[in-house]
Amino acid sequence: MSCGDHHDTDCGEVLDRVYSYLDGELDDSRRAEIRQHLDECGPCLEEYGLENVVKQLVAKHCGCDPVPGDLRDKVLARIAQVRSELAD
Repeated sequence: MSCGDHHDTDCGEVLDRVYSYLDGELDDSRRAEIRQHLDECGPCLEEYGLENVVKQLVAKHCGCDPVPGDLRDKVLARIAQVRSELAD
């Protein structure tokens, strides 16, 4: 998966790791790689349907567990925060 532009870190790899990035679960080196890619290629998140990926991730890892009522709002707020940080 790629947006067509050259990046040190492939778009698909970034999207595979974006949730770990958002959760602060990556080491400093990997976090810097993801951040650099997002700084260079913010459109990747929209181009590859971040909302759909979030839904798939939640479905895959939550299965039949009840979902907290405020989860969607928290996820959307965090996405908005990251997009704001990327715009700066």
